[in-house]
Amino acid sequence: MQTKKISKSRHPSEKNYFQRFGVYFIKNWQLYIIFLLPALALTIIFKYLPMFGVIIAFEEYSPVKGYFGSDWIGLYNFKRFFSSTEFARLLLNTLKLSGFNLIWSFFPPIVLALLLNRVRHKGMRKNAQLIVYLPYFISTIVLAGMVRLFFSPVGPINALMGSSVDYMTEPSWFRTLYIGSGIWQSAGWASIIYSATLAGVSQELIEAARIDGATILQQIKNVELPALKPVIVIQFILSAGNIMSIGFEKVYAMQTDLNKVTSDIIPTYVYRMGLEMGDYGYSTAVGLFNTVINLILLVAVNMIVKKLNEGEGL
Repeated sequence: MQTKKISKSRHPSEKNYFQRFGVYFIKNWQLYIIFLLPALALTIIFKYLPMFGVIIAFEEYSPVKGYFGSDWIGLYNFKRFFSSTEFARLLLNTLKLSGFNLIWSFFPPIVLALLLNRVRHKGMRKNAQLIVYLPYFISTIVLAGMVRLFFSPVGPINALMGSSVDYMTEPSWFRTLYIGSGIWQSAGWASIIYSATLAGVSQELIEAARIDGATILQQIKNVELPALKPVIVIQFILSAGNIMSIGFEKVYAMQTDLNKVTSDIIPTYVYRMGLEMGDYGYSTAVGLFNTVINLILLVAVNMIVKKLNEGEGL
């Protein structure tokens, strides 16, 4: 018995869509050029052309000689970084800070959105949202200054504890302060996308669950979390893909000479070697390594989530 081969051609509706779009594009190509050309030009100029600068990662770059006059040294800068005594410490610090930050800061916005969704009084909900959104608008430098002030030996935290510990000089406290202050600052703002998704959940399903005697936790588990699942998956993929792109500004603002054991990460090392030491080729190589790891993580996480989520990748 012969089996018929299943055609992998596009669905008829999909073909019709592309045909309609082609006709529309040909008819209105002037509008596409007018509106898309400026955005396309800006993207090429400020996003793609600067990528050419990674060539200095393979050179003993000199600003005087330029890109084409500097000596080509191949992978020497990468070998130098991998064989340095700083490599293991920097990589481990970056992974720890990014990983712990992802684990601890990913779920609070979801919980906060679920809690805000339970507030039925509109005025009270708006006031609560205003309070939790406000910290997001505090600049990174101001936030770092607040952390330094509150956790200084004469700050309010030590006053409440009856101690005089300088938390900013303790390496063991750096990650806790960094992650905790980040959750306080960004959890409210990050919950907006989840709150918007929950606003679209059918109230009939929730009412039906209540009539069936479902508790609040059961309603969340069976009605609200399934609605949030696609958004959670996308947010997790994006967050995991940026695991090596931990914020430089905040780390640098909270860094001291005494807590560098845990606070010194790849972005701060790139800044120190590139701008302070003037070793542009080497710092570019380190930054390129960081970017490649990010890309690998993004692709890997997307593939894993795609398999676990029955083909629903990013």
